[in-house]
Amino acid sequence: MVHIGRDRMFDPAFIHGKIARVKENQSVSGEDKWAVEEPLEIRLGQSPLAITMRTPGSDDELAAGFLLTENIIHKSEDIEKIARPTRKLPNVISVMLRRGVRFDRKRLNRYFHSSSSCGVCGKRTLEALRLTARPIASDLKFPLERLYLLPEKLRSEQETFDETGGLHAAAVFDARGELLFLREDVGRHNAVDKVIGAALLRNLIPLEDHLLMVSGRVSFEIMQKALMARVPVVAAVSAPSSLAVALARKFKMTLIGFLRGRSFNIYAGEERIDQDSRQV
Repeated sequence: MVHIGRDRMFDPAFIHGKIARVKENQSVSGEDKWAVEEPLEIRLGQSPLAITMRTPGSDDELAAGFLLTENIIHKSEDIEKIARPTRKLPNVISVMLRRGVRFDRKRLNRYFHSSSSCGVCGKRTLEALRLTARPIASDLKFPLERLYLLPEKLRSEQETFDETGGLHAAAVFDARGELLFLREDVGRHNAVDKVIGAALLRNLIPLEDHLLMVSGRVSFEIMQKALMARVPVVAAVSAPSSLAVALARKFKMTLIGFLRGRSFNIYAGEERIDQDSRQV
């Protein structure tokens, strides 16, 4: 059982502020809401590992998901404790690993900085990823009609987006199309780490019978994170990048883009989409 210290789950994901609204040549004062963005420093024990700009909340899941998708841990049992070092450091979270967990400590000799929008920024290659992951062999089949329902399920649960219009969302669905976890964040890859972390802390990894859906485009890093969590199907309402498509094809993943209304594109893994079934 992972011990999780008190998290900032109740911090507001958005704030209010005064603005000027301009239409044509008229300006009126008003109030608006915008998404909160703050840095989070993730530590292994007392050693700084990463800084990411994120929306506060679910920081324990973000840290856990980040460690999994960076191939530092492989299961929830690898984590002994997640906690704040002190109340005076609300934007720092520390992860204590179980004794005996092995990882490449040379990777920690440098101060790893990640960005809420940039991610790996081309630093990794498919060949390097091949050394730490294997192709996904899941037999999951997702009925066509079930896929068409996912965008509305995702959108209906984006509470903070409704307030601000400024957050990305990621969600994990099971094979029946039921939404298990949804998290929002200013960074699309942070949102993915949060939902993967949520699954990890509930001992659901590997996610070999699940689908990951994101509210924006699909980058190489999002596909990498899905691969490390062993997610066979990734769907998005927008486009994938060329490297995301290459990763999906190389590692036998299904990649769906432009899932809107009753249409979408399949970029890889068409065999997992059951286009003949009417099952919902």
